[in-house]
Amino acid sequence: MTALEIWTYSIVGVTFALYIGIAIWSRAKTTGDFYVAGGGVNPVANGMATAADWMSAASFISMAGMIAFGGYGGSVFLMGWTGGYVLLALLLAPYLRKFGKFTVPEFIGDRYYSQTARVVAVICLILASVTYVIGQMTGIGVAFGRFLGVSYEMGILSGMGIVAIYAIMGGMKGITYTQIAQYVVLIFAYTIPAIFISLNLTGNPLPQLGLGSEYARDGVASGLSLLAKLDQVVTDLGFKEYTTQVMGSSLNMFVYTMSLMIGTAGLPHVIIRFFTVPKVRDARYSAGWALVFIAILYTTAPAVGAMARLNLMDTIQVGPVGSVEGNLVYDERPEWFKRWEATGLLKWEDKNADGRIQYYNDANADFAAKAEQSWGWKGNEMVTVNNDIMVLANPEIAQLPDWVIALVVAGGLAAALSTAAGLLLAISSSISHDLLKGVFMPKISEKNELMAGRLSMIAAIILAGYLGMNPPGFAAGTVAIAFGLAASSIFPALMLGIFAKRMNNAGAVAGMIAGVGVTLLYVFQHKGIFFIKGTEFLMPELGLGANWFFGITPEAFGAVGALANFIVAIVVSKFAAPPPEHIQHLVEDVRIPRGAGSATGH
Repeated sequence: MTALEIWTYSIVGVTFALYIGIAIWSRAKTTGDFYVAGGGVNPVANGMATAADWMSAASFISMAGMIAFGGYGGSVFLMGWTGGYVLLALLLAPYLRKFGKFTVPEFIGDRYYSQTARVVAVICLILASVTYVIGQMTGIGVAFGRFLGVSYEMGILSGMGIVAIYAIMGGMKGITYTQIAQYVVLIFAYTIPAIFISLNLTGNPLPQLGLGSEYARDGVASGLSLLAKLDQVVTDLGFKEYTTQVMGSSLNMFVYTMSLMIGTAGLPHVIIRFFTVPKVRDARYSAGWALVFIAILYTTAPAVGAMARLNLMDTIQVGPVGSVEGNLVYDERPEWFKRWEATGLLKWEDKNADGRIQYYNDANADFAAKAEQSWGWKGNEMVTVNNDIMVLANPEIAQLPDWVIALVVAGGLAAALSTAAGLLLAISSSISHDLLKGVFMPKISEKNELMAGRLSMIAAIILAGYLGMNPPGFAAGTVAIAFGLAASSIFPALMLGIFAKRMNNAGAVAGMIAGVGVTLLYVFQHKGIFFIKGTEFLMPELGLGANWFFGITPEAFGAVGALANFIVAIVVSKFAAPPPEHIQHLVEDVRIPRGAGSATGH
């Protein structure tokens, strides 16, 4: 066993033991414990748990990778996800907490005085959450498979086992305190390597400042800032300038950002975190604390992405572009390269049989022609460089100590497990509380409902594990569709339910069906072309979007689905009877800004 494997097993083992210990300590004894942690979580603790719940494997593993290869265009994820959280904190969380329910479908069912609305909300919630949880299981499988020497499938099974212990035993109570521990693990795992790498490349210990500091390789000053150096390196190899690169058209970037924003604000597993605090004022405070805890990682991610891209290019391009000695000899590739090749997430193909690695943008026709004519290059030989390896491989590329690399693995697993647990609880509570108790068995006892919640959790974990091992074509490789589904179905229903007191049940149901229907239709129409595969972004400029609606990519279409939801809901509501007087008064009462008041329900 290597030193790295010893460190990895030790650190990951300690964190897993911590999660299991918390689960045993915080076992749920009532439905209130299981669904909302008893409603007594401290706002600061809830802010930390919310941050962990919010920052999934997509934030920890994928976001910096997408920024690394998307450049400025990757900012849609930062702007969309952060802006969405602010939207949730300001426009939804306090009002939903004041309404005082356990789940999002319960709010929709009561606000729209309709079991049909509640069932439709459950379906939309499950569609979004199941799609999202596939991404978490994929992250768990990749991390286990690469660093613990087990198969991808065994990695997912291990992750399922850990989540099962603390989610089934503790419900929201166990998940909350486990997520606090997971936040501590993931934030140290993200920031410590970033500090090391920033010091190596710029001499500045703060990655956020290192991004604009002078780049110095092997202690030799370059006279250029890190970003200017990265722009120079990528353009020399035919790629777009890093700091001006965009994803498709400006319209697509705008719509994509909006889709991520309102999709974020409609994610049920994040919303239910605000049901766990004692008062409405505490919901606001916990939202503020969560934003602080999230900002630590989100302000670091652009630096991590840029430094990872530069480290990768410097590893492969060891000399002047086009010179004989300019490219790394494949047989002399570093150990980290060999280890990631074994996962299939990094692949090289010797297209010109010179034994060296040519990594350049052969999609740039002018540069590709010059490369073949002048240097004998016959195509980009790095045929696969998966975005998701960048955060996990970056410490290895930078030759950081083994314990730092092991810490990153534990952080990636913490991010994936924390979000997976929140998603699985949202799914199981919608089944046990909204469908079973709310619709089919309203007189079920609390003990039996708690048992049903745990059984639903087991079923959800099994389903998530199966889909993680056998991802459907429309969901493979991305969780963007989850945001689109939440944006097009749940967010408009919540917004109209809080701010449009005359919105009725017919309008709400019609709007949700229209929004999610339009989005799913668009996604399936283009299934298989909206994913990020390796370094290539599948965008209109690559010729894959000839029949896209105004050049809007499928993963960005949730905002259009949301617009359809709003329009259909408002139009239908005009032709149906207005809500009963007591519902209109209830909506007005929820909106009254008495911040310190207790919730009206449970």
